[in-house]
Parts: sequence; structure tokens; C-alpha cells
Amino acid sequence: MLDHLDLLLSQAARNIEAAASTDALREAEVHYLGRKGELTQALRGLGSLSAEERPLVGKRANEVRAEMEALLAARKEALSAREEETRRCRNALDVTLPGKRLRHGRRHPLTRALDEIKRIFTGLGFEVVQGPEIETDYYGFQALNYPPDHPAADEAMSFFLKDGVLLRSQTSTVQVRTMEKREPPVRIIAPGRCYRYEAVDATHSHSFTQVEGLFVDEGVSMADLKGTLTLFAREMFGPGVQVRFRPDYFPFVEPGAEIAASCAICKGAGCRVCKMSGWLELGGAGMVHPNVLRNVGYDPEKYTGYAFGMGIERMPMIRYGIEDMRLFTENDIRFLEQF
Repeated sequence: MLDHLDLLLSQAARNIEAAASTDALREAEVHYLGRKGELTQALRGLGSLSAEERPLVGKRANEVRAEMEALLAARKEALSAREEETRRCRNALDVTLPGKRLRHGRRHPLTRALDEIKRIFTGLGFEVVQGPEIETDYYGFQALNYPPDHPAADEAMSFFLKDGVLLRSQTSTVQVRTMEKREPPVRIIAPGRCYRYEAVDATHSHSFTQVEGLFVDEGVSMADLKGTLTLFAREMFGPGVQVRFRPDYFPFVEPGAEIAASCAICKGAGCRVCKMSGWLELGGAGMVHPNVLRNVGYDPEKYTGYAFGMGIERMPMIRYGIEDMRLFTENDIRFLEQF
């Protein structure tokens, strides 16, 4: 038995020294000192020894265990130090290598356009307000002077959810909600997402971003509206841009107008972006209808106001000559890296 213990110690010493990693060292430890290890198995034979041999074998077994544990500890310290050095060398910074170009994040072109719109209008004294994207039929149509049978309220145009609840098709709803809570003067812009049941193509989408503007006070006129939007267009697209107002109909304004700006790409000469017209439509505008003012408790004999609405996607399309608005939502890195 004593010879067998010496043999185990000799074998363990060779295997421990040969262990090339801490994982291999753990395997050797389990093999010799584990619950089912070689030394444990050998000690199970103590019961068959004589009373004289048993103390001698037990003492030697404890000595063998202690020597094995010392060998394991020493080898573990050496292997751990070597592995730590390897990790340190692998992660070390080589200052002689050329630097790596950092990839900088960029703002999305729609975010850039929205930030620019906010900058221009807040500089003119407008306040930025927000409102819910899920609206009621009242705020979406009735309060905005839409007749009950108006086509815009049809399910073919709006996303109705249930019981007169729908996804807003314009941020004009925020104007009504704001006027209900405030007394004039009210000067706000309301940017946000809108939703309409439309086929997706190069110039249309079922979801888009819009900014609405509203100014209500005593003595507000159409001239104020034209001056504000002309200044906005020149700030947004350059001092040489021309702005056109043509009569149009919207239920919540009277009179109404279509706003267009001279094409910033061809300078009004005609190109693919403006469809050879020299003009690019920005949105609609007009003087707030008296019925809308009455719906929020304003006296239309005392107060007047103007309102306008523009698609934010239109702004970078005009500025950068982008012909397909789907590029804004496809997340193509080749497109986004240009801004």
C-alpha cells in the first residue's frame, strides 16, 4: 500500500508539471484528489489492513495529499501568471500602429430638417407643442369644421381604430387642443407623426411627419401669414427662393391657400424634382375659419388667426434634391452617411 501511494505521488507530480493550462490543472486535481480520485480510491482499502499497518498507511496518505496540494498550488500560480501575461499582451495597445478612423454618428436628415424648422419658428416667437397621435373623431374632424360627409373623414383616408377613435391624419388636432386650454394670443408650431391610408410610392406614405403652425390674436391678417412663410422659406432654402400662394380649399381655414417654393435645384427653370414646373409644393395654409374659433370658445369678431401645415419630408427633399421619400425610412447606411 505504501508503494502504491508513492507511485500515485510520482504520477501526480508528472501530470501536474505537464499541465499546460489552468483547465488541464483542474482536471489533474479532480483525477487525483476528487471524490472519486485515485487517492480516495486507494484509501478505501485501509479497512483490509492490519491494526499495525493502518496508522502508517494513513499517515503516509495524508503526506501524499499535502504534497499533491502543494504541487497543484505552485503550478496554478505559475500558469495563472503566464495566462495573465498572455491576456495583457493580447490586449496591449501598440502605439506604433496607425490610428483607426472613428465612425461618427450623424443626425437623420428628417431630424436635421425638424431641428432647423424649430430654430426658425422659435426665432419668430413660436412655441413648440406636442399632442397625442391617437385622436377622437371630434378633434380630428368635427372641431376643425369638417362636414360629416367630408371625404377626408372616410375610412379610405384615415386609420380608424374603433368607436370614433383614429390615428391622426394631421397635427391640426394639436392646434384645437392648445386653443381650448389658452386665451389668445396663441403662437405655436406642432410637429409630429401623422397617418393616412395611402399607397406608398416615391412621394406618398402611410406615415409621415408634419408641422402645423398657428397664430391667433387681434388683428392677424393674411399679410402676416405670407410674411411669416416667405421668411421661413428663405431661411430654409436660401435667400433667393420665391414663394407662391394660390387659392385652395381646406375646411378649417377661409380663405385657404396652397404654398409652393421655387425649386432650389433648378432655380425655377424646371427639372425632374419639380416635374418641370419650377415649383415645389410645401403645404396648405389660410386664415383660421370662424367656426374653428367658435368651437374653442374664441370670439371670431374679436380674434383672427392664420394656420399652416407642411410635410417635413418635403424640406430635405427640396434642399438636397431627394426624389424618393422612402429613402428616409429604409435605413440604408449609404444614403444616411451623406448627411
